[in-house]
Amino acid sequence: MKRFCPNDLALPNVTGLSAYVPGVQPSESGWTKLNTNENPYPPSCRVANAIGKECERLRLYPDPTSKELRHALARYHGVNPSRVIVGNGSDDVLNLLFRTFSGADRPAGWTVPSYSLYPVLAGIQGCVPVLCEFDSDIRLPAAAIERCGANIFFLTSPNAPTGVAFPNREIDRLAGRFPGVLVIDEAYVDFARESAIALLDEHPNLVVARTFSKSYSLAGIRVGYAVASDAVVALLDRVRESYNVDRIAQAAARAALEDRTWCTETIGRILATRQRTLQRLAGLGWHTYPSEANFVFTRPVEATGRSGKSAAADLFEWLRAGRVLVRYFPCNPLTEAYLRVTIGTDSQMDRFFERVKSWPKNA
Repeated sequence: MKRFCPNDLALPNVTGLSAYVPGVQPSESGWTKLNTNENPYPPSCRVANAIGKECERLRLYPDPTSKELRHALARYHGVNPSRVIVGNGSDDVLNLLFRTFSGADRPAGWTVPSYSLYPVLAGIQGCVPVLCEFDSDIRLPAAAIERCGANIFFLTSPNAPTGVAFPNREIDRLAGRFPGVLVIDEAYVDFARESAIALLDEHPNLVVARTFSKSYSLAGIRVGYAVASDAVVALLDRVRESYNVDRIAQAAARAALEDRTWCTETIGRILATRQRTLQRLAGLGWHTYPSEANFVFTRPVEATGRSGKSAAADLFEWLRAGRVLVRYFPCNPLTEAYLRVTIGTDSQMDRFFERVKSWPKNA
């Protein structure tokens, strides 16, 4: 009997795929965790109350279309509910967009560096990627995007991993000239100055994707959404999984969305800590990109004045040895000399800077 080998039966684009690598999630306590851009504060107390009420109804399937949450989001953004789709995290929404608008003969594009899930989703579709690389100033490469030939293009704003946001005036111009679907991935937009949602009425090809993971402290619940034209949302609904957002997640997201006071105050605390962090990094003489996210992207400098890949890698390991986790992206020339540091509480940031101060190459 022939030996069963699943790789021989799987699609070639799947067997050659490299899976997404998330940030480290330590299982033991004692870590200062600044590596996955989670909100350092607990969610609104309304969330726990909403979850408790839903526990009585867990024997029932959730609303398959997340109707109440869609309506709540539509009211919040001032759009018709038919222009909102909800997913199991914004990653689910991004997956729906790749499913609908990309394939072997329909390229998908994105900027580099950018969210490292995009290549995985493209690979699943058997899609040839179209990449538009940033220069070191991380300015929007609008001309390159316009002529790249992609059927759908993903732009993170604020950008990951740098934190740089692109002004609406530039996105407005790009959306008017780009012939395909333009997705603005706004996972971190609540920490920024403006959102591209304001541009949707002018551009039917524009999609804005957002998440409850960051500003609402619901990374563990997994809720994301997109706002787009009625026609785009109708297409995404065709490929959406049945019951893609569970009952508890829908209730938690509605409760978090309704507590505007909690959200405003929490974002304000993070922004204040971000400003203090940027000032301290400037005092060290480290180049740090102007962040409009809940993280900073900074280039460590040794006492000798040397910076680069070896300095960043060395500090990354020194921090980890002291149980301080940050993120390092060594595989791109634009990111290899930098570390991405999530904005935590003031005490967590103090711990980060204490460890930096004790770095042997900082002596």
